[in-house]
Amino acid sequence: MDSGAALRVEKTNTLKPVVKKTYVLDTNVLLHDPTAVTAFKQHRVVIPMTVLEELDDIKDRRDKTVSREARIAIQMIDKVVDAASPQEIQAGVEVPGTGLEGMPSGTLAIFPDQLLGDNTDVPYLDGTPHQANDNRIINVALRLQAESPEEFVCLVTKDINMRIKAKGSGLMHVEDYRRDRVLDDIDLLAKGYEHIEGDFWSTISEVDTLREGDCTLHRIPRKSLPAAYPNQFLYDDHEFMAFVKRVDKEFVYLRCDARDSLMHKRFWGLAPRNLEQAMAMSMLDDDNVDMTVLTGPAGSGKTLMALAYGLHAILEQKKYSKLIVARSTPPIAEEIGFLPGTEEEKMAPWLAAFDDNLEILHGTDESCHGSIDYVKERANIQFKSLNFMRGRSFNNAYIIIDESQGLTQFQLKSIISRVGADSKIVVLGNLAQIDNKYISPLTSGLTYLVEKTKPYPHAGIMHVNGIVRSRLAAFAEENL
Repeated sequence: MDSGAALRVEKTNTLKPVVKKTYVLDTNVLLHDPTAVTAFKQHRVVIPMTVLEELDDIKDRRDKTVSREARIAIQMIDKVVDAASPQEIQAGVEVPGTGLEGMPSGTLAIFPDQLLGDNTDVPYLDGTPHQANDNRIINVALRLQAESPEEFVCLVTKDINMRIKAKGSGLMHVEDYRRDRVLDDIDLLAKGYEHIEGDFWSTISEVDTLREGDCTLHRIPRKSLPAAYPNQFLYDDHEFMAFVKRVDKEFVYLRCDARDSLMHKRFWGLAPRNLEQAMAMSMLDDDNVDMTVLTGPAGSGKTLMALAYGLHAILEQKKYSKLIVARSTPPIAEEIGFLPGTEEEKMAPWLAAFDDNLEILHGTDESCHGSIDYVKERANIQFKSLNFMRGRSFNNAYIIIDESQGLTQFQLKSIISRVGADSKIVVLGNLAQIDNKYISPLTSGLTYLVEKTKPYPHAGIMHVNGIVRSRLAAFAEENL
């Protein structure tokens, strides 16, 4: 017994202390995640003065998408350094809540990089007008590395070219910001359904059947379906089709569905053209699901289904009082305020896709445009820019967020937290069409949303894959 205790003590003594690392943050990291100063736990975070100057410039821009993030980042920094002296700020101020168990908190320091000049001992990038800010930030990391060659000094930036320049200048450690990365490979992203090869029931060792209200559920041990999550569809190569009603620690509860009944769903005259569309339409119509996330390539019918269900729910079922369609205007549209007309008229160029889909739903009507105008008024369809949605609350509304793949997790959270009582939100996105230079499919807010809401019982996910636009569109998606 004594020798065992001695052995344990000896092992404890040989543990290596945690090495404190230094991370120099680029401006785009703080715009991507304004709370990034708290993400590095017990390590040292350094923010160059150039980054503060860039944030100061961005916070006053008309582009509400980034100006808001810049203001929040500045407020986060101010909260940390508010009561500190200039000497303490340059040395490093403790960041509250970042210490691991038994470890001191991490620190945040501001580096006055305007004092840096050319030094023959340290690589130095000059102030070329177009590259001045990037170069000054790289210079900070190079100087810190030269002053403490034995320490781990790392530049964190989402700018690929800046990472290449920093490495080329002799910086040993350069990284992308990875806190928002929830997957290692985009192919692992949840699809909302699982295809089981062969016969599903032959893979199940035990099953119970129970009745809940007017619904019959099959209770299967969790170990038989370890990857199951709520509101997921399961189907096999035969006739089996089921919906995961709920999941607990021990069991998965399945509701068996008939493929024929799914394929016969109709919203505002729209019928599904493949099984994935049928499953998506079933999920949209589920009162237990407050948020549906539809992913998939262009032309797979995401927008059309979301719009058709909205008209069906508002005009036929009277579930909601208005239909709100919102999308982020691209950076080139930051002058949207100067376009003539109402907010809806300003948004028209970016929401033309919805008029196209309304035409599809009413194309066979005798007076197509008359029907569309009538539906827009009756369904109380409102077009919004996401830049103007924050700070508002939407009650008894059916909300469609289009083109969400270019949003960060922070932006999506701020929009979804606006959804009020008795409302349903549908988030649409195609991860193959990201036009934000700092976002990849792995770091998109849409990817983050899918993975984080997967276990939530009131959210549903569906990847709609089949191209239904045309055979030419299908060829382009796969081969061009």
